[in-house]
Amino acid sequence: MEILSHGPIRYAFSDRWGGVSTAPYGALNLGDHVGEDLELVAENRRLAAVAFGAEPERVRYMTQVHGAAVALADGPWPENRQPEVDALITTRPGEVLAVLVADCTPVLLADPVAGVVAAVHAGRPGLAAGVVPAAIEAMAKLGAEPSRMVAFTGPAVCGACYEVPEAMRAAVAETAPESWAVTRQGTPAVDVPGGVWAQLRAAGITEGSRSPICAMESPDHYSYRREGVTGRFAGFISFEPEH
Repeated sequence: MEILSHGPIRYAFSDRWGGVSTAPYGALNLGDHVGEDLELVAENRRLAAVAFGAEPERVRYMTQVHGAAVALADGPWPENRQPEVDALITTRPGEVLAVLVADCTPVLLADPVAGVVAAVHAGRPGLAAGVVPAAIEAMAKLGAEPSRMVAFTGPAVCGACYEVPEAMRAAVAETAPESWAVTRQGTPAVDVPGGVWAQLRAAGITEGSRSPICAMESPDHYSYRREGVTGRFAGFISFEPEH
């Protein structure tokens, strides 16, 4: 896992290597909802936290439900129950936010000046539901300004691979026109990363980076569409001001 930085912001995207999982979950499955032994998942999460340079107990995961709800992560979850949301935000230095994916787009957002960060799970339903604008709005309520924000999106299925029925493409394009896409075979498709970046630009966020990796084409990443039963990789982000 390559740790990247943008001022006081640290972020990274994992892959499927370096953990203790066995087939069909590869090695570093971080998903606790895919049928794997939870003790192995816990060890993988510990290894990922260490690789990120964080204490495992400071990493916050969520139970993702393909919606647009946002939760504030300001400490351990009560009774260790992850919130059922698709975006986490925090202003706590050193708190690490995680988003799990295996084709969906992991979106990491930050305002380095305000010290507000977010991790967002943007699949096709979440894109249509507006989870990215919802996360930006929640960050703004904590002092973030879109003009100062940066965005980083990780490996995700590309529009040339994400074939869908025509009616589904049309439905998503109603709220995210830039997601309208065509596969290499000329069939209807959805470009979720493209739709996400259009929403980011509409909010005033233009700085950051978009991964060129298609999860479905990459042997180094999990892909639900390619494999069915499989693991999850993650995006991580934290605010680490200098002491």
